[in-house]
Amino acid sequence: QVQLTESGGGSVQAGGSLRLSCTRSLFDYKRIYMAWFRQVPGKMREGVAAIDYEGRTAYADSVKGRFTISREDGTRSAYLQMNHLRSEDTAMYFCAANFGDINSALDPNSYYYMGQGIQVTVSS
Repeated sequence: QVQLTESGGGSVQAGGSLRLSCTRSLFDYKRIYMAWFRQVPGKMREGVAAIDYEGRTAYADSVKGRFTISREDGTRSAYLQMNHLRSEDTAMYFCAANFGDINSALDPNSYYYMGQGIQVTVSS
């Protein structure tokens, strides 16, 4: 069973930065898609950023130019660098992974594995 563990969350003031990390247990497989999602209470989980096995990326319009997703296959890790944070970025952030092709990079239903989540709070 693949496990995903997020770290790096916390509280920051608006305009600040945070870097989230996600480490994947076991299973070295080339065609792995990794992504970040976020959710606030009472709302649907939304896609933030995704990266495929060739390094191609996709971002939600709300984070383009501010967030950067990356991956490091040697350590089975993915990262989300979040700059110029806004209060509306406050949410629980989840790391996700899927093996093989997916239909939609920013659709949470495309991913079989999802971490427990980590809180990011941005105060204005």
